[in-house]
Amino acid sequence: MLEFFENTASGIEARLATDPGAFRARKVLALHTARLGARLYSGEGGIAWAGVLAPFDILRAMDVTSCYVEFVGASVAGNGFGPAALELAEQMGYPTDCCSYHRAVTGAAKQDLMPKPDFLIGTSAPCTGGLAVLENLATTFDRPLHVVHIPQRIDEEAVAFLADQLRRMVAFVSEQTGRPMDPERLRAAIEKTNQARALWVEVNELTKRVPTPARRKDLFNLGLVMALFLGSDVAIEVARAYRDEYTRKIDDGIPGIPDERLRLMWLQNRIQFKTTIEEILEELGAVVALDELNDVNWAPVDPDDPYTGTARRILSVPLCAAAHRRIANLQRLAAEYHIDGVINPCNWGCRQGAGSRGLVDAAMREVGVPTINLEVDCIDQRQFADGQIRTRLEAFV
Repeated sequence: MLEFFENTASGIEARLATDPGAFRARKVLALHTARLGARLYSGEGGIAWAGVLAPFDILRAMDVTSCYVEFVGASVAGNGFGPAALELAEQMGYPTDCCSYHRAVTGAAKQDLMPKPDFLIGTSAPCTGGLAVLENLATTFDRPLHVVHIPQRIDEEAVAFLADQLRRMVAFVSEQTGRPMDPERLRAAIEKTNQARALWVEVNELTKRVPTPARRKDLFNLGLVMALFLGSDVAIEVARAYRDEYTRKIDDGIPGIPDERLRLMWLQNRIQFKTTIEEILEELGAVVALDELNDVNWAPVDPDDPYTGTARRILSVPLCAAAHRRIANLQRLAAEYHIDGVINPCNWGCRQGAGSRGLVDAAMREVGVPTINLEVDCIDQRQFADGQIRTRLEAFV
């Protein structure tokens, strides 16, 4: 895995050096993602595996290299190791209706495709499966686990509770590393998060343009990966690269795809192994103008009160709450981005995403936007039927 990330990073660096053209933003994102992977697998310095909603900027302020465990599931799927990791997890007794992200992580850990952490930070949201796999990994690696409990509502009492949970997390990290939190470093990290957020909001406003400047792969995993870079100069660099590229394209009249006829919104997870979905959509004149997880639905964090502001940021994620809050957000996004249709990849084993499909269908119909539910597995390529997906997408368009 270390070789995979290092080779990926060096290859992208070479392309950026020899091709200084306008379309650089996606390469910049991929480069820093590969560099993060290389740091995680290098064995140098301390690392922490975490839940999806862990505050990575706060952890960065404490010199902790951290990442959510689903990153490993996506990585093994993307580099061809997915089937072997999944088969091993199934041999261990994990059924195929468990989330494949978490089965892949479990199999990868047993294959030594996952570095041993110094400690783990679990989060009770957005899903209990993610917390369960961190509990299992804590046993596998014999490392301490701290759980941040996230309320499923957003009010002042919930914000105060979660802010206290974050302070407890900082105390746990200090105990594990022997390093107290430096208030000035925390302030600097929060200020960088706010700078990246402001640029990211600009990117989303530019993406709303008709036709959108977003190319077929530009938005793929953008929000998920940006969360890992918060609190750093990398987050600012990536967001600025997207902002500047999209501004130039709009000024020069360059659309994301040659003939945009339909604008689509992609819900929750992308499919992490190689498929032809984006090519099929482009052939049909359809473009994914929005990924649900790329939406910036949180306010800037007050550097003078970082724990309260970060708690509000976490609680603002629609997947943390009851389905009706997420659905209201999807209806808003559909109107703002001029969406014609929704693609909902009902990832096998995802109780949250697939479990709300009926509610999402009904809500989108209320605003005149049809939905296609793809029966797919976002990690397990053994379950993917390319011809069937093409037929369904063609019919939907």
